[in-house]
Amino acid sequence: MMKFLFSMFFLIPLCFMGNFWLFQWIFFIMSFMFMLNFSFNFMFLNISYFLGMDLLSFMLILLSFWICSLMVLASEKLFKMKNYYNLFMFIMLMLMISLFMTFSSLNLFVFYLFFEISLIPILFLILGWGYQPERIEAGVYLLFYTLLMSLPMMIMLFYIYENYFTLNIMLMNFEFNNIFMFLCMNMVFFVKMPMFMIHLWLPKAHVEAPISGSMILAGIMLKLGGYGLLRMMKLYLMMMMSNILILNISLIGGFIVSLICIRQSDIKSLIAYSSVSHMGLVLASIMTMNLWGFSGALVMMMAHGLCSSGLFCLANISYERVSSRSLYLNKGLLNLMPSFSLWWFLLCSSNIAAPPSL
Repeated sequence: MMKFLFSMFFLIPLCFMGNFWLFQWIFFIMSFMFMLNFSFNFMFLNISYFLGMDLLSFMLILLSFWICSLMVLASEKLFKMKNYYNLFMFIMLMLMISLFMTFSSLNLFVFYLFFEISLIPILFLILGWGYQPERIEAGVYLLFYTLLMSLPMMIMLFYIYENYFTLNIMLMNFEFNNIFMFLCMNMVFFVKMPMFMIHLWLPKAHVEAPISGSMILAGIMLKLGGYGLLRMMKLYLMMMMSNILILNISLIGGFIVSLICIRQSDIKSLIAYSSVSHMGLVLASIMTMNLWGFSGALVMMMAHGLCSSGLFCLANISYERVSSRSLYLNKGLLNLMPSFSLWWFLLCSSNIAAPPSL
């Protein structure tokens, strides 16, 4: 695990040398190198003192590498316009390092620390390279929704350490049967997913974020919530029936959000609301508390990460050509860009899990 961490740290000087394409190429190579570590084991691999990964961590770190390399590819305009692209690459690298540490940490406090740190680069991306002045409001929404809900989790971590003397994920063989503890620990993940009723930060953040910010938000940031829930669920196995409320909220909320989605005219807003609907289904499958639900949640998180980031990339391509995100103005592109329309069809059909994409 440290070899990937060090290779990312040594990319920092490259950010400020202006080698945009070399940076992007190295990221692609790193994602393929990481793929070679693959194992179908459910055990933890490559364990060190506080780092290690199992199948869940592996899939999400691989997704992070892949989306980050595609982010650089999609942000070519920054390089052409000379729009602080050195700083952009540095912020993206910091984001990748924090995500890598979040997904591979065995200590819950280290996980919490990097979970919060990953918020800072995405905030800089939205504030620095966003489109409208409303991006400040979107940044505040993003920051305060997450920070307010993450404080109870920190208090719960202190409580666990004081009573059980460990925060190591593999050594946690105790279970809680307290709804208050359950909410304190998992509320931050519900916000991050986001669950219906606490999802209002997501459409704002997506609409105001630059293409790279939207891709990383849809591809990885929403998966942090699912990953945290999957990790914490073994502490709450005794609370099977208490989950029924959250399961109902997520399923009914997913349905309501998909109705809201039908009425959207802004392409980015439409994709953002469809993300909320998808993650509602992921949350419901996690709350079933069985192996099929967990496996389904992981597969759906991977699929959604690839599809929605691709859709945001296509939305940005049409925005750069037409200078508008309105569905009414982005018409007739089949005549101008046939291959572009093919990509729209492929990614939209993959997003609804049409047969070839299964």
